[in-house]
Amino acid sequence: MPKFLTIGYGDRAGYDRTPEQIRAAAHEQDAKLIAEGAMVGIAGKPVQVRNPNASGVKRVAGAFMSSELPVAGFAVIEAADLDDAIQKVSGVPCAVAHGVVEIWPME
Repeated sequence: MPKFLTIGYGDRAGYDRTPEQIRAAAHEQDAKLIAEGAMVGIAGKPVQVRNPNASGVKRVAGAFMSSELPVAGFAVIEAADLDDAIQKVSGVPCAVAHGVVEIWPME
């Protein structure tokens, strides 16, 4: 079955203004994805790693990407196709709590 990388963006303010019942259902959807075998995690502090021309590893604390909302978490899910992946993540916390979820097909 195809795999998809999802990146959830959201902040505490959006989460807090979402009704508790909707947040609870979103966490249930996360639990369902995990039960289906998804690898789900909350984003920690990023580190950039570079090794130009294999000349030596350079690392810098901080994100390379930037977005309007902070990265909140990641998941690798299996879905029949992109439409199925969209359906699966449309109910997770970032999608319902005023954030956004990107879906990247893994090729």
